[in-house]
Amino acid sequence: MASTLFISDLHLSEERPETLGLFSRFLQERAREASTLYILGDLFEVWLGDDLLPPGCAQVLAELKQLTDAGTTVRVMPGNRDFLLGEGFEQATGCELLQEPTRQKIAGTPTLLLHGDTLCTDDVAYQTMRHTLRDPAWIRDFLNRTPEERIAVARQLREKSREATGTKECAIMDVNAEAVSAAFREHRVERLIHGHTHRPARHESEFDGTPVERFVLGDWSDHAEILTCDENGCQLERFA
Repeated sequence: MASTLFISDLHLSEERPETLGLFSRFLQERAREASTLYILGDLFEVWLGDDLLPPGCAQVLAELKQLTDAGTTVRVMPGNRDFLLGEGFEQATGCELLQEPTRQKIAGTPTLLLHGDTLCTDDVAYQTMRHTLRDPAWIRDFLNRTPEERIAVARQLREKSREATGTKECAIMDVNAEAVSAAFREHRVERLIHGHTHRPARHESEFDGTPVERFVLGDWSDHAEILTCDENGCQLERFA
């Protein structure tokens, strides 16, 4: 039975060779068994434009292309670290970029797919910054800058983010319960899948008399938590 796989928050970079190696093996082994692979954000630690490939990540694009050429459908939702993924990435890999949010029927169940950061509404400062960075005018101006200028801006933003994160309570950076409820009701789904918080888990609840479930995907390090869905339902599994 062909399955559908979900992963997120790999944060691939040359500084994390163990994760690059794990993802390479995943693409060559586990992903080849799936009909569709969804990557729900932060595949890369940083993506500053399709013309500025992160150091050490050229092989990632080549191996994704090998996977899509072999017949596995790969759909990628940009996250807060790689929201500038564009057509160049699609052409190089054969992957399909997804808008956020995306409503899909997964194994017969209406399912909402998100990266997950939009659910963290208690972090007002982050949401304000996110709104600025997603503005088409800001993106256009940023991509028109030289590679050196883009790298410098990214470093400044990352440093500000680290400073801000260090002063925040953990609860503020998790999802807001009301935001989750609103997503279920607005999109009329029975399942929600997201990453971003790095807290892999399955949560059960009920809205308007309908049982629902929310899966949180984990981040990658020396192992990965992947979500497998088929006609029998969904379950988190470890890949190492």
